Amino acid sequence: MLSVAAGTAVAARAGFLPFGDDCRDDAVRLDVVAAPAVAPALRDAADHVREKDVTSDGHCMDIRVTAREPYKVADELRLDGAKPAYDVWVPDSGLWVQRAGLGGGRTEVSPAGNIASSPIGVGMVKSAAESLGWPRKTYTWAELAGAATGGDKLRLGAADPARSASGLLALTKLGASARASGSKDADTRAAATAKALSSRTSDSDSRLLDTLARDASGTESGNPRRNQALILSEQASFAHNAAEDEKHALDLFYPKDGSPVLDYPYTLIRENDLSTDQSRAALRFMTLFSDDAGRRILREHGFRTDGSKPSAALVTAAGGRTPQPYTQEPGDTPSDKEVQETLGMWTITVQSARFITVVDASDSMRQLVPGRGESRMDVTKSALLQALSGFTDEDEIGLWEFATRLDGARDYRELVPTGRLGDRRGDGTQRDRLTRAFGALRPVPGGATGLYDTTLAAYEKARKGYVNGRFNTLVLLTDGVNQDPGSITRTELVSRLRALADPEKPLPIIAIAVGPDADEREVDQMARATGGSGHEVDDPAQIHSVILKAIMQAGTRQ
Repeated sequence: MLSVAAGTAVAARAGFLPFGDDCRDDAVRLDVVAAPAVAPALRDAADHVREKDVTSDGHCMDIRVTAREPYKVADELRLDGAKPAYDVWVPDSGLWVQRAGLGGGRTEVSPAGNIASSPIGVGMVKSAAESLGWPRKTYTWAELAGAATGGDKLRLGAADPARSASGLLALTKLGASARASGSKDADTRAAATAKALSSRTSDSDSRLLDTLARDASGTESGNPRRNQALILSEQASFAHNAAEDEKHALDLFYPKDGSPVLDYPYTLIRENDLSTDQSRAALRFMTLFSDDAGRRILREHGFRTDGSKPSAALVTAAGGRTPQPYTQEPGDTPSDKEVQETLGMWTITVQSARFITVVDASDSMRQLVPGRGESRMDVTKSALLQALSGFTDEDEIGLWEFATRLDGARDYRELVPTGRLGDRRGDGTQRDRLTRAFGALRPVPGGATGLYDTTLAAYEKARKGYVNGRFNTLVLLTDGVNQDPGSITRTELVSRLRALADPEKPLPIIAIAVGPDADEREVDQMARATGGSGHEVDDPAQIHSVILKAIMQAGTRQ
């Protein structure tokens, strides 16, 4: 049973009266804000209270329900000095209650129970579902994401995970599913999926269904931006199908490794400021949803009222069919850490990036990589080209190289100024210039590793070029320790990097130590002075995945 049952016992002990006579003159006003999906059910419940003269301690209840996106309410409650003009908040997930408590605001937020639930799945237009073998074929989250993001044949959309509990919980589950599959590159795959989804996200759950293809085949060739599949809740699919004819209804996949669940917490706001009558009326309204009338109202709007045991009629109306595992237990609720890491990965992965790539061109880069028959420089260049292909035309990237004896007294040289990859420059785009420059990188004969002066100069340049609204970073690749005796010391470098770092304008260094001669502790100390991280790879081919991993780590700290 849902935890609203606990509230029922509280109401019984408090002596609430279910019905009353003429009590309207002293009705208790209760203002409720709710997620748009559940607001209609709450309004119907408020109408039921009014029509049936449901009372609290002999007082009628004047309940007024307003629909608001949960992320907006959570952000409002986080603000210091917030003065919410409502008494009860019903978001679609406890994630928002947690988020509301993360800021500097002092608004008291008190969850009292959960009134409903709805699992999250993937709804598809009929042609797309049939192509994947619905309903007989079942998939894990990772398999569904792979099928949907492996090309343009199936276009998958989602609501922005920064603004949607469905999107965030599904993306968290997707990452866990990839790791459970035993894939060595699970985090990289999750980031790639996030990148693919980012081009098809909607601002909120309320707008997601507007992105569906509308013609009979589900392709809507005249508008390739239309989606054929959506990450959404069972209730959202139920509501869509109720408003559409059979041709435009969704079929719903329930991943076999368990669906995360929206849990609709009933939350009191400023509980200590509520009058006794208001507090008791708020609890009385909550307990309605454990009564037959309240549960019926919720079911009519497509919500589950008994955990993982939905009625067959509800599942069928939402687009589910046997043998889809619609009664599969959701599994462990993701931890706060997992959710925050996913949100950080999403934020950083989908933001446009701006960074300088600084590549070691010292003589040691000509050494062969064991077992590959290629030099460190050759493998590094291939890895950088692979990484470049993962960035969009909106990303801004530049290139430096460094070694002693490279450019007179300086250990470094700018090869390609930082610019937007899609911008045309001369006979090609910025991407073309970088591709050629990567291919032309060569070790400098006799050149040593001029690491410290280069790092400081590149960081100063990146700081001057900082752009708000982008993920700004410096990617540093080196296969050795500093070998320039005339440079600043490591202590001086770390001190100056700390002075340049600005928490309001984060610019972390991602430092990668390549090969056995590099010192991971050294590069990590340098990187951490800026809020970044150091990493060690035995094979330069690992550079691409390390960059993605470091970006995800940086995202959790911003």
